[in-house]
Amino acid sequence: MSYPTQDNHRGVDTSIEAAAMAALSSSDLRQVVLKTLCAHPENLTVDQVCAITGRPRYSLQPRFTELRKLGMIRATEERRRKASGANAIVWRAVFLDRKEAQA
Repeated sequence: MSYPTQDNHRGVDTSIEAAAMAALSSSDLRQVVLKTLCAHPENLTVDQVCAITGRPRYSLQPRFTELRKLGMIRATEERRRKASGANAIVWRAVFLDRKEAQA
C-alpha cells in the first residue's frame, strides 16, 4: 500500500529530512491502522485505535488521511465524544463494507 509520504514536507531541509524518515515507517503504521479497523466492525475513532494499538496519536493520525485518500477507509456518519468532550469521526475499513455486501 504505497503513498507518497516522502513528499509531505515544506521544502525546508529539516522538513525534507523528517518526511524522508517518516516515509520509512508510514507503510507499517498504515497497516497497523487498517488491520485494527478491519478487526473492529463496530468502527473506531483515531483515539480508540491509538488506545488499542498503544501507538501515539501523532504517529497514527496522518495515516488515517493517507488511508482515506487511498480509498481503504472511510468516515462514517457516526461521531463519538473524545476525552476532551469534542466530537471525533468514527472510521470504518472499506473492506468491511465489501464483506457485508457479499454476505
